[in-house]
Amino acid sequence: MKQSKPTIKIIATGGTIAGAGSSRTTTTGYQPGALHIDELLKEIPDLSNLSNIEVEQLFNIDSVDMTTERLLELGKYVNQILLEDEIDGVVITHGTDTLEEIAYFLHLVVKSSKPVVIVGAVRPATALSADGPLNIYNGVKVACNKESRGKGILVVLGDRIGSPVI
Repeated sequence: MKQSKPTIKIIATGGTIAGAGSSRTTTTGYQPGALHIDELLKEIPDLSNLSNIEVEQLFNIDSVDMTTERLLELGKYVNQILLEDEIDGVVITHGTDTLEEIAYFLHLVVKSSKPVVIVGAVRPATALSADGPLNIYNGVKVACNKESRGKGILVVLGDRIGSPVI
């Protein structure tokens, strides 16, 4: 039986959104992909009001280290997850250095009308002004919206929704 709230699978891959610096004011010279997705989600307690959340830490790397093998693994994993009836959409946390390339690749290989949303961040998770938590929240909100179905891969950053194929 279907839940009243949609179920969204968050797939974490690392990047700045999971970055850690030496202090709260460190916005450069940080370690991308240093934090686990569970640590990031602690900053977003209202997420459970939007949907049922499932999480998977697929990678925890700097996005420039996204090899062809990892990219293929991500594409296969997303397609596999979207085949599950109980999953209504996917949100992928990813580094901004290669976000547009990953979004375009996934747009070509994902074979589902369910929403797939990629989110990133400009500042690391440990920064005083971290933007990742709001981007994750907004990404889940977009993935929950029925109007996101059939739109292909969507990118949510800085209160904006974009597409890799405009």
